[in-house]
Amino acid sequence: MAAAPTDSTAIELLVSSRFYIEITLNGSLEEIDGYFMECSGLSRSQEAIEIVEVTPQFWGKTGATKGRVVRTKLPGNVKSDNITLKQGLSISKTMWNWFTAVENGDWSQQMRDGDITVYDQGAIERARFRFNGAWPVRYKISDFKADGSEFVISELELSVNDFLRIS
Repeated sequence: MAAAPTDSTAIELLVSSRFYIEITLNGSLEEIDGYFMECSGLSRSQEAIEIVEVTPQFWGKTGATKGRVVRTKLPGNVKSDNITLKQGLSISKTMWNWFTAVENGDWSQQMRDGDITVYDQGAIERARFRFNGAWPVRYKISDFKADGSEFVISELELSVNDFLRIS
């Protein structure tokens, strides 16, 4: 049985509303290009590779000499899913320009790294995730309605090479 944590090692659960996303883009004249309201798709997975072998063994009640099937699972390739960022639509065109630079064939020059920082209730950094090799694959604007009063939301989906927890 595990010992109860002491005050110095107490576990604090972090809330999803205390985060900051940092990406540095080319040609940005704004100090901050957007405040992101939502970030989703933060996932890293590893596929399992199953190897099946037939071994020459005696088994069963009758001592049959037929081979026995043995299955073994091994770790396979690691995959990071796309990250989706949502923000209120603003007058800044920096995110749109990043998307069109990739669209115009300049994608290898447009790959960016970024950090997602999660803070505790006292505004102290408690977790940091890094995504590497990010570039936009989709830019979407929310629907417009004549009788609506909601903010217009722009959504940017990023392909990422790696998604890692660094602290």
